[in-house]
Amino acid sequence: MDVASLPWVPVAGCRAPTVWREHDGIGVLDQTLLPYERATRHLSSVDQVAEAIGVMRVRGAPLIGATAAYGVAIAMTVDAGDAALDAAVVLLGGTRPTAVNLHWALERMAGRLRPLPAADRPAVAWAEAEAIADDDAALCAAIGRHGVPVLRRLAEQRGGPVRVLTHCNAGWLATCGIGTALAPVFTAVADGVPVEVVVSETRPRNQGLLTAWELREAGVPHTLVADNAAGFLLATGAVDVVITGADRIAANGDAANKVGTYLKALAAHAAGVPFHVAAPSSTLDLACPDGAAIPIEDRGQDEVCTVRGLDATGRVAEVRLAPAGTRTANPAFDVTPAHLVSGYITERGVLGAAALADVFGRSGR
Repeated sequence: MDVASLPWVPVAGCRAPTVWREHDGIGVLDQTLLPYERATRHLSSVDQVAEAIGVMRVRGAPLIGATAAYGVAIAMTVDAGDAALDAAVVLLGGTRPTAVNLHWALERMAGRLRPLPAADRPAVAWAEAEAIADDDAALCAAIGRHGVPVLRRLAEQRGGPVRVLTHCNAGWLATCGIGTALAPVFTAVADGVPVEVVVSETRPRNQGLLTAWELREAGVPHTLVADNAAGFLLATGAVDVVITGADRIAANGDAANKVGTYLKALAAHAAGVPFHVAAPSSTLDLACPDGAAIPIEDRGQDEVCTVRGLDATGRVAEVRLAPAGTRTANPAFDVTPAHLVSGYITERGVLGAAALADVFGRSGR
């Protein structure tokens, strides 16, 4: 399957071309090359899958989980014994500490495979990984459906396009479907609701450029802004609603997302602008009591000290921003307290923080 040269417009319920099975492994869209180059990579070993997750060739909490599930299936094809299964779960589970979808998917795979004899595990592993990816596409579609009324109501109140501010990238590139934070946007546009998106650049990895790329591909009006412009735009009434994704939501509703999200939540609260978190139930960690218990990944100095883009000749180049030896800190995530979140857009509807544990705890997800 070669998706590198194919345009793709998000369609609810369809699988996004982000990860798929190939003859002796999986194919992934290499997101480290976007938005400047669209290319795929073939991964045929569990080590290659772990590397792809760790360096963010695949990224976004739901997509990380699905890709890890495929990594387990690849491992089972080579050796379906208990030791190999445990080793694969440990290796893949250590790649990204904050995104709970990763651990949720690995637990689902291990729970399905451990009771089986080794001879049955490869086929079941592939089927379960496919099911996880298909389920994510369905969850994204449901998030989109439940988010549309939020945007339609605001558009009607304004009498014009609803202006949505988002942070990082939580569109189809981050999932196996149409996205999480962008799912309501894509679905609303398909339903005829006028929407404009304000895209923050999201330093240090500039994932906002991926969001802008997605929106441009889909023909959705959008404007790219510097991260530090968000507070001004919120304060001056240039934004009607903020919608972000999440990498882990604690039982009390505290939500970890790409660093910089908390600042937008604070500014939205001060400006009286609703702030929503869009995420599937696989992002909810009921075993985590609150945001203080969420592990925050530190990704090292390179992402802070360098930036990647196009040079004057149109070639991709990396430029060093800070001199060698500059002391840096690079927390990849921050935590938005539940009291700053207006609602959580999930596959079960738009919920308040108090309802999350009740709805998904009772349902077992």
